[in-house]
Amino acid sequence: MSLKRSRILKLILAANLIGLAILAFVYPHLMVGPGKLIPGHKQLESDCFACHAPLAGAASVRCISCHKPAEIGRLSTKGLAIAKPLTSTPFHQKLISQDCVACHSDHAGVKRFRPQGHFNHALLQQATRDQCQTCHKSPTDALHKQISGNCGQCHSQERWTPATFNHDKYFALDRDHSTRCVTCHVSNDYRQYTCYGCHEHTPDNIRREHIEEGIRDYSNCVKCHRNANEDDIRGGDNNTARGRRDDD
Repeated sequence: MSLKRSRILKLILAANLIGLAILAFVYPHLMVGPGKLIPGHKQLESDCFACHAPLAGAASVRCISCHKPAEIGRLSTKGLAIAKPLTSTPFHQKLISQDCVACHSDHAGVKRFRPQGHFNHALLQQATRDQCQTCHKSPTDALHKQISGNCGQCHSQERWTPATFNHDKYFALDRDHSTRCVTCHVSNDYRQYTCYGCHEHTPDNIRREHIEEGIRDYSNCVKCHRNANEDDIRGGDNNTARGRRDDD
């Protein structure tokens, strides 16, 4: 290849690159746009720099110039009250930082690479993270109808399933213990339980009977009693307890 021909090719390549660069700045929505915007931002399709900083991507500070955090979920960008908010309780006011792009992406092309329907609860203030039912509807199955609050005792904020609690590990809810949760867990406090909500025991009777058996630790019933089977009493500190299992 001659020197002259090589120079011509380099000039053509340079001209193309310069042309593409100019087009990218003049018509960025056509040259580099990853997809259509949501209907609410349609008027910005030809004004990329309304949301993006040059060579730096989308900037949350530009979102906040239109969407004031104190008004999100309550007022529109025009200051009008929202008749039907997307969530029953506005929660943007409870975020620890105004990092809009951590959750939001308006372009269809980018959304495909972002986990949908997944919210990072670590973005919320600590006091707000345990208030699940202000944003989430309570499940309507038979078990959850009995429960109010305390979701975090069984579920993690990373995912709803699987639940981390296995009741049978502590006590089997067999046919003789088919009762409502509040019978044993007073005030929906699942960190504690009582057997006196159903059994006609008194602390004095329980103490006297267990002392006679040589059992000193009788305050934690499920340590020995894991179900209604009287032949399956596991020995706590009593080596002669009936049905004691060596592997427990």
